[in-house]
Amino acid sequence: MTATPVALITGGSKGLGAGMIDVFLREGYAVATCARSRSAKVDEWEREHPDRFWFAVADVSKEADATAYVKDAVEHFGRIDALVNNAGVAREGVIGLFNDEDIDTVVDLNIKGTAYVTRAASRVMLRQRSGSIVNISSVVGISGYRGLSVYGATKAALDGMTRALARELGSRGITVNSIAPGYLRTEMSHGLDEAQLGQIERRTPMGRLGDAEDVARAALFLVSPDNRFVTGQVLAVDGGLTC
Repeated sequence: MTATPVALITGGSKGLGAGMIDVFLREGYAVATCARSRSAKVDEWEREHPDRFWFAVADVSKEADATAYVKDAVEHFGRIDALVNNAGVAREGVIGLFNDEDIDTVVDLNIKGTAYVTRAASRVMLRQRSGSIVNISSVVGISGYRGLSVYGATKAALDGMTRALARELGSRGITVNSIAPGYLRTEMSHGLDEAQLGQIERRTPMGRLGDAEDVARAALFLVSPDNRFVTGQVLAVDGGLTC
């Protein structure tokens, strides 16, 4: 069993997940992550943090993969102090043209995958009588965005799950919160040209897009011992975009 705090961060091979893992490792956490395929970042973490990093190939939209990922992570590190449900996918398109496959893909990973991992991890936390869960939702689940109705619905569902689980698990010393990122310079802004990005920056009170470290710092507080009483909340990390 490791003496350092252990965080499970799903979907960590690239993008926001990778950025959060960089910060968590830098702050002394042991991190267990998963993704459907390896990446150069995974190889780098395994070289640089052999005692504090563990990776599994897993598709958490499949119940067996999600359960095995949590089980194997606990066997590797001995406990779970924090779970960050980051794995997710977006599909764009007006609802009238959305096909069944895209609906299933978004719902299966964003909602069912989060539920599968949380179910398995919460059982460990309940035995420990401690732990913190952070669901990565989105400002798209707070404000409507054209072409993202299904994605927005799944992210709003995560916020609903957060509130229910905060009530369900709070008596056992477990906090549950959501972080709703705004536009970040990761996959969320992929496909937007510089003019569009500039328009978003001008609409954002802080005058810039966010980055992975902005989200990671919020997550670190929510899962840390410093957070003694915040649970069931949705924290928008968006530079004021939704204020």
